Amino acid sequence: MQFNRLRLVGFKSFVEPTDLAVAPGLTGIVGPNGCGKSNLVEALRWVMGETSARQMRGGEMDDVIFGGTTTRPARNLAEVVLAIDNSDRRAPAQFNDHEELEIVRRIHRGEGSSYRVNGREVRARDVQLLFADAATGAHSPALVSQGRIGALIAARPGDRRAILEDAAGIAGLHARRHEAELRLKAAEANLTRLDDVLMALDGQAKALQRQARQAQRYRNLGEQIRKTEAVVLAAAWAHAIAARTQAGEGLLSAEAVVAQRVGEAATAARIQAEREADLPPLRAAEAAAAATLQRLTLALGELEAEGKRVADRRRGLAQTTEQILRDVERERSLEGDAAAALARLGEEEAALARQEAVEAPRRVGLTERVDAAKRAMDQADAAVQDLTRAVAGEEVRRQDLERRRQEATSRVQRLERERAAAVDRLRLAEADPALAFDAAAADQAIEAAESAAATARAALDRLAAERTEAAAADAEAVRTVQALEGEIGRRQAEAKGIAALLTPAAGKAGPPVLDRIAVSPGYEAALAAALGEDALIPLAVTGAELVRWGLHAGAETASLPGAGPQAAEPLALHVEVPPALRARVSQVWVVADADLLTAAAQLQPGQRVVTRAGDLARWDGFVRRADAPVAAQAEAAQRLARRNRLAALDAELADLATRRREAVAVLEAARATRQRLDAADQTARHADRQAAQAVLTARDARTRATAAVAAAEARATAARTALDRVDADVSEAQTVATAVHQEIAALPDLAERRAAVLTARTVLAEARSTLAEARGDQDRLIRDQAARLRRGEAIRAERLTWDNRRGGAAARLEDLATRRQEAEAEAALLAERPAALEQERQTLASAIETATSQRRAAADQLAHAETARTEADRAARRADAAAADAREARVRAEAAVDAAKREAEAVAHRIAERLGCRPDQVAAVAEIDPADPPDEDAARQRLERLVRERDAMGPVNLRADAELTELEQQIGALTAEKDDLQQAIARLRGAISQISREGRERLMAAFELVNGHFERLFTRLFGGGRALLELTNTEDPFAAGLEIMASPPGKKLQTLSLLSGGEQALTALSLIFAVFLTNPSPICVLDEVDAPLDDANVDRFCTLLSEIAEATGTRFLVVTHHRLTMARMDRLFGVTMMERGVSQLVSVDLRRAEALVDG
Repeated sequence: MQFNRLRLVGFKSFVEPTDLAVAPGLTGIVGPNGCGKSNLVEALRWVMGETSARQMRGGEMDDVIFGGTTTRPARNLAEVVLAIDNSDRRAPAQFNDHEELEIVRRIHRGEGSSYRVNGREVRARDVQLLFADAATGAHSPALVSQGRIGALIAARPGDRRAILEDAAGIAGLHARRHEAELRLKAAEANLTRLDDVLMALDGQAKALQRQARQAQRYRNLGEQIRKTEAVVLAAAWAHAIAARTQAGEGLLSAEAVVAQRVGEAATAARIQAEREADLPPLRAAEAAAAATLQRLTLALGELEAEGKRVADRRRGLAQTTEQILRDVERERSLEGDAAAALARLGEEEAALARQEAVEAPRRVGLTERVDAAKRAMDQADAAVQDLTRAVAGEEVRRQDLERRRQEATSRVQRLERERAAAVDRLRLAEADPALAFDAAAADQAIEAAESAAATARAALDRLAAERTEAAAADAEAVRTVQALEGEIGRRQAEAKGIAALLTPAAGKAGPPVLDRIAVSPGYEAALAAALGEDALIPLAVTGAELVRWGLHAGAETASLPGAGPQAAEPLALHVEVPPALRARVSQVWVVADADLLTAAAQLQPGQRVVTRAGDLARWDGFVRRADAPVAAQAEAAQRLARRNRLAALDAELADLATRRREAVAVLEAARATRQRLDAADQTARHADRQAAQAVLTARDARTRATAAVAAAEARATAARTALDRVDADVSEAQTVATAVHQEIAALPDLAERRAAVLTARTVLAEARSTLAEARGDQDRLIRDQAARLRRGEAIRAERLTWDNRRGGAAARLEDLATRRQEAEAEAALLAERPAALEQERQTLASAIETATSQRRAAADQLAHAETARTEADRAARRADAAAADAREARVRAEAAVDAAKREAEAVAHRIAERLGCRPDQVAAVAEIDPADPPDEDAARQRLERLVRERDAMGPVNLRADAELTELEQQIGALTAEKDDLQQAIARLRGAISQISREGRERLMAAFELVNGHFERLFTRLFGGGRALLELTNTEDPFAAGLEIMASPPGKKLQTLSLLSGGEQALTALSLIFAVFLTNPSPICVLDEVDAPLDDANVDRFCTLLSEIAEATGTRFLVVTHHRLTMARMDRLFGVTMMERGVSQLVSVDLRRAEALVDG
């Protein structure tokens, strides 16, 4: 399985569709910080099933959708597509029909993610297992993101186990084991719940049996209540008919009274109408007089208001005239102030003009002086800068040469010390005792340990198979015992219920004779039909019983007819009866249902014939079918059947008890076997662990010895190389030191140049002082000129203001004169108005007095007419009340008729509802004579007693029989389901054991391979040294931790956390690449892992990448900033961000470029 292409749409900063080709070999991804390189790595993890938003550097999963920029809106959808080559058919079975797989993960904002494989929607779990089976995935060690190296170094040993599981290819196996364990827990929980349900259902079955017996008694009471209720309803119907006749007669009398009272009311209404007609003319006259009086009163009020308004206006005109005179005096004063201010402003403006004429020539002279001083200062400053730079350059050169001389001297001394150390290391390496290692003896020890481990493993597997068989036998025995106990419980409950039903009620003379009879199964109904009610009569005890069997001494030897009908068999052949009943039973014959009437014709006096169904025919012609409602016969047949069932249950219980004892013995034997095998399994596991530890110890000894030999040889070679390198470095350092001494001796003296710099700085200070003095004088004159200009502007603004004030005062004086004339004219007119108003008031007062007299006379006439109308109204109301009373009496009579009809209808409805018949049929239902009905009170009392008796029973389940049948079917189905669950649990346990065994084997095998590759790769990347992996808990490899021990060249063996940053990075990369060599992953992503490495280590790192890619077919995506790494890639993809917040991808195929250059 190979990854071919990654496509991003709207994912983080890749808003436009972007394709990343994942080609064979090494693919580099480069670009400046923050341009979106890591977003490509996160897109790959996301499409492989990453579910943590924190791992995607976000607060929630919606953060992977493009969030928008200042120029681009946010998106609501993100999609990543991964194209995979499946030509080797390594995908899971459900996806293995296609040579190419296209995995699509899409997320909508606020709606979550969805997955599709080749267009078909799948679960996230399916996608995660697909990649896990291919030794990759969102959390695979093959995806080495930023900080992953540090996390691997800082991780606990238990956390590093994921690397080993990835190498063993059991990531998917681990997930399947977890899923199987969850299913096992769920199945065991379901089994527990099923046991609880079965226990509850068994209790319900017992309750339903009691409810069925109660329902039968309830039905019997219901039949008696129906008959008694029919008697009560028959009496109620007779009372309702009598009440309906009496109500009809009352209605006819009420109709006559209504007609009389309606005539009287009509006469009174006519008189009332005449009196009402007299009122409108009188009301109109009274209203006209009132309107005239109101109009005159309003006119008088308006006249008085007019007089008040005239007086108020006269006072206002006098006040206005006084105010106008005061305003005239104020405006004349303002004109004088304005003339004085204008004269003063003219004089000040002339003085300013004279001062400006004096200072203008002085400003011109100061400007020329400032320019000259500025030029002199610039020349002095340039001279100082030139001299200072020259001196500083010579001083820097001298200091650099001095530093180089010290460095060269120090380097020569250091190299001399290194040469001595290199000589010592070479001598020690050549004398290392590890070179005398015996590899053949170590291999023989490993073979012996592996043989012992294989023997222990075979014994453990054999015991596992036997334990599985023992567990299945134990479960089967438990199911058998539980099933037998359930059967025993059900039959015991049934026997207990039947025995309770067969127990005679307290207070009876004794058990019926029926309990002394034994009958063959199937003949219960025949015997009950033959005996009838006599079967419930007890045998005689004292002879004082009123109804009894057995006191006639000659009954057994009485002269009775002999043979019975043809094709009939005596009932006595199938029953055993007391001596008192033998004569009765000897004259009963049993025939088939179809032969009943034929056999009846052949009967002799005293004989009777019955069928097995319960039909009866007597010699005197009496015939009764089995379905005839005879309670005594049904009770007798039911009692006989229950006794037979009780006997059968006793036999079944004895058989079930025997079978249960046998099943319990089998269960105890199975459990003993299982305990024995469990103990043997513990012993075998201990032996297996010891053997496995012996193999690991032997291999570890072999590995350590081999590594020691390789390390000794590498140390010797490295020591020789280091000695040659140090000799060359010493010669080079001595040559450099000599050259530096010669350059220092040739440097000139700097004292004269430093003195010239001081002189130039003195000249520069004098020029700056002259320039500052000239600029001060110039700034003072410029400030004075600006002040004069500002004052001139202020003078012109004040002059304009005073001119405006003087003009406004003249205009206001003219306006005040006009207003004074108008006020005086209006006051003259208003002085004549009060006398005219007084004359008009007197005229209106006389008219109001006349109108008041006229209105009073019209009101008196209207009052007399309204009194007459009131009397007529009272008479009409009395007549209407009498008519209404008569109508109400008629309505009551009609209501009485309706009530009687409704009562009759209600009784008829109750009859139909309760009895299901018409009222004329109720007597037949009640079985009474309509001409001589029973006492109604007695019937009601009996009905109440029966109803109380039925109510005292409480709630009754009338469907108890049907529910009991349904419940028994449900119990049977649940029992079958329980058996299926127990089998499924046994299968799941076997599957979990198989998965654990396979995972353990693959994990230990992978550990050996990864350890060997890790040692080899570490030695290669470091150019020596040794390293190894250790399992911290070998008891259970699934819970083991992985410890990394490393010893770079020249250092002792130590844990990973004690190494330097570069050494830690190389060690972690060695482990990751060892996993690749053990279980190659289709893709490896390395995100800036070369950052802590120097150029030499980067070169070895890139060489190793190329070799692994060629050997395993793994395709590498390398995110890097290192130029050497870029140069070693087969192709480069550049991530740019030309537009802020939006990433783009460009590519260069370096191998094709090299081919073009070479061509």
